Amino acid sequence: MRQILIYYCFFGWIAAQTDLAKGIIAYERRHDGCVEDRAQSGPISEAIGFFKQALEQSETENEAALYLLKSYYFKAKFSESDKKKKKELLKKGKDLGQKFLDWFPDSVEYRYWYLVNLGSWAEIYGILAAAKEGVADQMRSHSEKIIKINSEYKDGGGYFMLGAVHYKSPYIPFFLSWPDNDEAVKWLRKAVETGKATLNQNVYLAQALYKKKNYSEAIKLLEIVSQTEPSENDYASDWEWIKKARELLKDWE
Repeated sequence: MRQILIYYCFFGWIAAQTDLAKGIIAYERRHDGCVEDRAQSGPISEAIGFFKQALEQSETENEAALYLLKSYYFKAKFSESDKKKKKELLKKGKDLGQKFLDWFPDSVEYRYWYLVNLGSWAEIYGILAAAKEGVADQMRSHSEKIIKINSEYKDGGGYFMLGAVHYKSPYIPFFLSWPDNDEAVKWLRKAVETGKATLNQNVYLAQALYKKKNYSEAIKLLEIVSQTEPSENDYASDWEWIKKARELLKDWE
């Protein structure tokens, strides 16, 4: 709520708000009416509409693109229930991200949010099928570039992405031989130790540790996540990982 008020105050002096400003205000309302990890589609759809208009204006194009990457992901992940529509939204995100990466190859923001959309699209498309199309290799390569550009971005987001792709990618002899759970643990620990440990980092690390038969540490991490109070800024995402932690703890009993 505080951030919403700040944005209203900041843009209030503008007689005619820009599409970008309107989009940001709508984006900051994306958690309005959220029930755990399920968000209402109204605010984020409104934000996407304004950002698409701002994308057509040269003075706001770059910032609008970044917000669109975040918005496509949020709507697909937390507002949309139809699998086909989820895939369409994430495809828009990965296509837009690739376009701006071609223009700004040193941008950690575009690269990170491109990967968020690409990875989420791959989950819906099918991890094995996506891996056979080279998505896992792309995820690894882009993660390594994020680390090189700015290893601290998004609290070790590059480390997290690299660890996650090692954990989730299937081992396919002669085709995809590099995924390694030990590497997953290594990079996920780096992520947790960089900046503030996020809930998704802890859940992924717990799963990789459990796979490594380090049961006590894995369970301890999940217990911490399961008892966390969801934050205001990442309410839906936090609930996603809180619920995931609780489900895993139940499965591991």
